[in-house]
Amino acid sequence: MALSKEQERLCDESRWDFSGLRALFLNCTLKRSPERSHTEGLIRISREIMEKNGVATELIRPVDHQLAFGVWPDMREHGWERDEWPEILEKVMAADILVLGSAIWLGEKTSVCTQVIERLYAASGQLNEAGQYAYYGRVGGCLITGNEDGAKHCSMNILYSLQHLGYVIPPQADAGWLGEAGPGPSYLDEGSGGPENDFTNRNTTFMTWNLLHLARLLKEAGGIPAHGNQRSEWDAGCRFDFPNPEHR
Repeated sequence: MALSKEQERLCDESRWDFSGLRALFLNCTLKRSPERSHTEGLIRISREIMEKNGVATELIRPVDHQLAFGVWPDMREHGWERDEWPEILEKVMAADILVLGSAIWLGEKTSVCTQVIERLYAASGQLNEAGQYAYYGRVGGCLITGNEDGAKHCSMNILYSLQHLGYVIPPQADAGWLGEAGPGPSYLDEGSGGPENDFTNRNTTFMTWNLLHLARLLKEAGGIPAHGNQRSEWDAGCRFDFPNPEHR
């Protein structure tokens, strides 16, 4: 999908170096590949902006993989015969930027998106080298498509979930496109107006650049400063700014 002239101009005039960053897009569509996903059409805009700025990107449809239900990193250790989530989690942990894409069904994000967030939650108790929660130092965003109300509701839920797990959410970290309510053309359908919609293109562009800028700042800073947020220190009895009789 070609970028607009304005999106191309912003890429060409950028003076920032984003090389070395990695971004992972999880398209939580209900459609298995190679069936066309309208959400993926919107994702392509953000992905192309990132790639034009030297960011390594990858796109995965979780529905293409056998994912077990549960809230442990590897459900094969909890009675499930197959679970391909651990391989996806490796890619999540290698990425500086995570973007979740979802369609809207009955006003909510897809069941696949809910499952992905549950599986992300499974690793939220792991710690990084500084003793912080493992997702610290990464940024998150979301993209939503549909033919019914709920884009902001879905974004609110997804972005809250990501920050609760430890992701940093930049300003305006969501974008979406909604077609006419009820049966009608979806984002990539001929005559939908989706790919040309200025509001959607603006918000997708802003989201993408905000993700890039914040990811770069965090990368250069070595992540979130490790003081007052270290689970390992708290468990050891340190209470930071609280009275701390055990560690004088």
